[in-house]
Amino acid sequence: MNKLTIRDLDLNGKRVFIRVDFNVPLNENREIEDDTRIRASIPTIRYALDHGASVILGSHLGRPKDKPEEKYSLKPVAARLSELLGLSVKMGADIVGPESQTLSSGLKKGDVLLLENLRFHPGEKKGDETFSKQLAQLADVYVSDAFGTAHREDASMVGMAHHFLQRAAGLLIEKELQYLGKLITDPERPFVAILGGAKISDKIEVVRSLLTRVDQLLIGGAMAYTFLKAKNFDIGLSLCEIDKLDLALELLADGRIELPADSVCATGPKETTAIRIVKTGEDFDGWMGLDIGPDTCSHYAGLLKNAKTVFWNGPMGMFEIDQFAGGTNAMARTIASLSATTVIGGGDSVSAVEKCGVADKMTHISTGGGASLEFLTGKELPGIAVLTNR
Repeated sequence: MNKLTIRDLDLNGKRVFIRVDFNVPLNENREIEDDTRIRASIPTIRYALDHGASVILGSHLGRPKDKPEEKYSLKPVAARLSELLGLSVKMGADIVGPESQTLSSGLKKGDVLLLENLRFHPGEKKGDETFSKQLAQLADVYVSDAFGTAHREDASMVGMAHHFLQRAAGLLIEKELQYLGKLITDPERPFVAILGGAKISDKIEVVRSLLTRVDQLLIGGAMAYTFLKAKNFDIGLSLCEIDKLDLALELLADGRIELPADSVCATGPKETTAIRIVKTGEDFDGWMGLDIGPDTCSHYAGLLKNAKTVFWNGPMGMFEIDQFAGGTNAMARTIASLSATTVIGGGDSVSAVEKCGVADKMTHISTGGGASLEFLTGKELPGIAVLTNR
């Protein structure tokens, strides 16, 4: 963590732009289903307010088509943020237009202004220089706290930052770099990683990177069946990337990859009364593996018992369906029971630990699924590289 942080800046009397990640799920009534990302930004916002600043917040939400769409408006976020901060969050109808310019220039100490969805402007995703400059004119200080978008070159993440002499990390990014950085540079051993999800192709570089660092890599999710097929085990109708079998064998040659000992199977990926447990090496009889089985849960728990560092990304099965959520839930509870440093790598894994009620038992829950995985492969993230070095 060799970047300037918000703690290093003089904030008193300044308008501080904080790029946050308020890309939260909304239901059909436009109510926030999970406010985790909003709550994660509160320490940085409060720090700025407590040190005499006014705050301007910028975020995207969803994937609007470069123009305003009411279903992607940040209005519900402004309402929830007002509740969490205990103050009235101002919000203009535009981003860099006359209203936002007037609101930003009139901010007083302790005021908070939330800009409308940055992706309503076509310049955001393009990293447009004119839009970047217009954003920068709203504030005196730049702080980035949106780790989930740090792998993007959006205007608010990179282009805008170049218009400030100092670009600092917020408290959330500081924490992300602290824990994810330690996984790369100096993990306490034994270091065990668990990877799930559907496809090897989505995580090839992550697997390769982790194999240079971990003592063991436990595999679950649908990607396990490509590995099992590569070893000539029957997998029935389970998902398999036929074109990745040679790659799977190459990765298995490392010797540190553990595969499921059994699977929870059904005739298809839907709710059903008919499920069966099939041990690895047995005939699947044309059924489909949709979760790791009880023997695998027990075996993986044993391998994790003495770990000092644990990283988990990706569900162990189709956990959206309760019948195939057992492996993912068991993994969440097992990791929560450890005395190790436990890092949850974003995405569905975060949903799993939240659903199981064990999120507070984890050392660190990353807010950036794609960004955290890219970081672990050793890639330079544009939104981190642009920040000022100490």
